[in-house]
Amino acid sequence: MEMNAVLTEASGSQEMRVQHAGLQQASLWTSLKYGFLRRCPRCGIGRMFVGYLTIAESCTACGLPFEPIRADDAPAYFTISIVGHIVVTGLLLMEAVFHPPSWLQAAIWLPATVLLSLGLLPFIKGAVMAAIHCSQRKRGTS
Repeated sequence: MEMNAVLTEASGSQEMRVQHAGLQQASLWTSLKYGFLRRCPRCGIGRMFVGYLTIAESCTACGLPFEPIRADDAPAYFTISIVGHIVVTGLLLMEAVFHPPSWLQAAIWLPATVLLSLGLLPFIKGAVMAAIHCSQRKRGTS
């Protein structure tokens, strides 16, 4: 697998771009891993996000545009599903084993729900965007 580095001018500053003409596309699992790590699903080098959930215009390494990869509400649904399984399991186990008062359950599991949701959301969004990129690539639209 050979990469040719090309120096391009981008808005007055120079940046390194990697040409992917001769590269094989990453597999679905590799793309998902890159996406979960908030990296470009094609090369795994460039950052996909410029903020907490703000998507970059394109990859700084390979130039893949991220605008056509729209995750919409899917990451939030997956995050809530994952967090719900974790929190409900923990809550039921804690109730069965320790029988704590309701206020203590709420004091533990409400903040845990918020923190888990906010912590997982950007990573799941990256993985969903990587899966969308792979499906678009297979259809030939990316």
